[in-house]
Amino acid sequence: MATMKVTDASFSQDVLNSSEPVVVDFWAEWCGPCRMIGPALEEISNEMAGKVKIAKVNVDENPQIASQFGIRSIPALMMFKGGKVVAQKVGAAPKGDLSKWIQASA
Repeated sequence: MATMKVTDASFSQDVLNSSEPVVVDFWAEWCGPCRMIGPALEEISNEMAGKVKIAKVNVDENPQIASQFGIRSIPALMMFKGGKVVAQKVGAAPKGDLSKWIQASA
């Protein structure tokens, strides 16, 4: 399963009301480190399909959600379970580190 694009309008439905844990990647087109971790998150999304969802929120297109969660630096990853933030990670990291963080948090 590929990562899903989430917007201000769909955030509640796609993330907060999800039955599975959801990792939200707050990113932007102009952010080099964001683009570096994108392919790794796509691979992790496929490897962990059915266990966790990975969603992407473009902070330029969806400022309301970014502001609501106090996103100041990107890339920023937040793990949501049962509609609540249970873990956060800021900055780019290798795929192995991202995968371990997701598995430990989910």
